[in-house]
Amino acid sequence: MRNALGLMLASVVAAVVIAAGGWFYYSSRADQAAPKTMAARAADQLPAQAKLAAKDDVETTAALAGKPAAAAAAPAPAPAMPVQQRSTCANPNALGVSRVVEIDTTGGPGFGFEHFKQFDFLTDKEVVLTFDDGPWPVNTPAVLKALADECTKGLFFSVGKHATYHPEILRQVLAQGHTVGTHTWSHVNLNSKKMTEQQVKDEVEKGFSAVRFALGTNPAPFFRFPQLQHNPAMVTYFGTRNVAMFSTDIDSFDFRKGATPEKIVETVMTRLDKLGKGIILMHDFQKHTGEAMPALLARLKAGGYKIVQMKAKTTFQTLPEYDEALLKDLKVPTSSARPIGSVVQTVSQ
Repeated sequence: MRNALGLMLASVVAAVVIAAGGWFYYSSRADQAAPKTMAARAADQLPAQAKLAAKDDVETTAALAGKPAAAAAAPAPAPAMPVQQRSTCANPNALGVSRVVEIDTTGGPGFGFEHFKQFDFLTDKEVVLTFDDGPWPVNTPAVLKALADECTKGLFFSVGKHATYHPEILRQVLAQGHTVGTHTWSHVNLNSKKMTEQQVKDEVEKGFSAVRFALGTNPAPFFRFPQLQHNPAMVTYFGTRNVAMFSTDIDSFDFRKGATPEKIVETVMTRLDKLGKGIILMHDFQKHTGEAMPALLARLKAGGYKIVQMKAKTTFQTLPEYDEALLKDLKVPTSSARPIGSVVQTVSQ
């Protein structure tokens, strides 16, 4: 009896132990699986967040690609702010820049409906501010100050000769975030019958080399013909050099005799209010243009107009023979063509 009773008790104890062990095993496995399930759910949400971030960037700048895959694990960004709010602008009511567009200059596209009708990229109430003939003392800095006060940007077409006269001013233009293109070497009419095809090419290429020399870096592959005189052979040539050509939609006529700041503003706004948008042609070489800029920018802001900045996808590559010829003409030692960063470096501070 005792043996039988002992066997029965041992069987009961063994059953209890087995049952408890099994409960503990499955309970612990379930606890370990729970975090994995939660992590999987969180990961399922990440692709949607990454797409949203990329979409915001494209809408804001019209030039940025989606974020790399490594950034997908970051939390969803806050709603994108306008370009001018995300900058370090000290003016809370600044006109700013509403949109930045990047131009692929392959094949030499043209902009400005006075001569080129193909690319209608501006929407209603959008304008591009462009300035020709600088850099020039007093006048160009006056334009730069007006633009800086409103935290907005323009496109400058520099005359090569002027760039060599005042490289420090042209460097200020670039340093303040504006786009720099070219406007020939000496502002001659490229359609003149006195100009040979080689002379026309020299004017263009030497202008690009001069602006590169003044900036210490390559300019944008953007060009505007002096007097808007489009030489047909050069239009074709720019296609081979991948240079975008600029005409205009709205001419300020700020170069005319008798132009005043008030007349410049009225000329621009009258035409702009009629068209509703456009590329505006002005000259930072002209004294009255700098004087007109604060009032013009105020009128643009009051009228609900928005500034679009144009940038190039790539920079312009000058031809070595023109770079060398320019340095020879200017009697500049060859070593001075080196970037300052390759000559002078801060090693302690």
